[in-house]
Amino acid sequence: MSTTTETPAPGAAEQATTPVLAVEDLVVSFDGFRAIDGVTLEVAAGELRFLIGPNGAGKTTLVDVVTGLTKATEGRVLFQGTDITGEAEHRIVRHGIGRSFQTPTVFEALTVVENLDLAASFRRRLPALLRSRRGVSDDIAAPLERIGLQATADRLAGTLSHGQKQWLEIGMLLVQQPRLLLLDEPVAGMSPHERTATGELLQSLAGEHTIVVIEHDMAFLRAYAQQVTVLHEGRVLSQGNVEYVQHDPAVREVYLGRARDERSGGVHLDVPSLVQEGDDGR
Repeated sequence: MSTTTETPAPGAAEQATTPVLAVEDLVVSFDGFRAIDGVTLEVAAGELRFLIGPNGAGKTTLVDVVTGLTKATEGRVLFQGTDITGEAEHRIVRHGIGRSFQTPTVFEALTVVENLDLAASFRRRLPALLRSRRGVSDDIAAPLERIGLQATADRLAGTLSHGQKQWLEIGMLLVQQPRLLLLDEPVAGMSPHERTATGELLQSLAGEHTIVVIEHDMAFLRAYAQQVTVLHEGRVLSQGNVEYVQHDPAVREVYLGRARDERSGGVHLDVPSLVQEGDDGR
């Protein structure tokens, strides 16, 4: 009888405590300028995390590092406990990380279904790719319904509204079956109705997916964020739920102080206030 013992697989409790995304002591330096200066943060499985901060705070650079677009100078990025620091972009996508941009990157000359089908193709084997497609396949039917574009399935993407294009891009991520979604200002340029629909979509996806949203729309954040990380000058200024961050003195000083500078004729900084209308900041 063999006496060899195997190391048991991680139990459900251990898996639940492993963050989907962990950034450890991350530094990104461009010619001596630290765009990211020692950022550490964790995002739990199923969380809807908002990433905010003044322009130049390092939000997009942080996402660029996670997705392999920018290389870290120091520190590391862990995805589900695996170090992915410095890996190529296509490998990071295959790990289960999807990203959208503020300007939707859809194929306007293709229909909605064709866009989704093309996005799903990287998970299909060669024989499936060579077969002609008829109708809506099972692997894109659910994402199509999820993003609410069933009625526009056969329309060219170029004819969609800005909001619909954003939903289509989210759908193109969903068909790739990501564990982590990174969304860059998904409601920028949307109508109030589209912003509400997008917020409800993100809430419905959270839990099944882990979502990190870069956002400047503070009303949208207050309505839909679960947890918030505030970056300032490449560092984490504050983290917590919306109420905690909104009343953090350091956050209020950064946002309200800059807003006062702008009103007094200082350099224009496109920094929306975290404070509710009617709140004088005291």
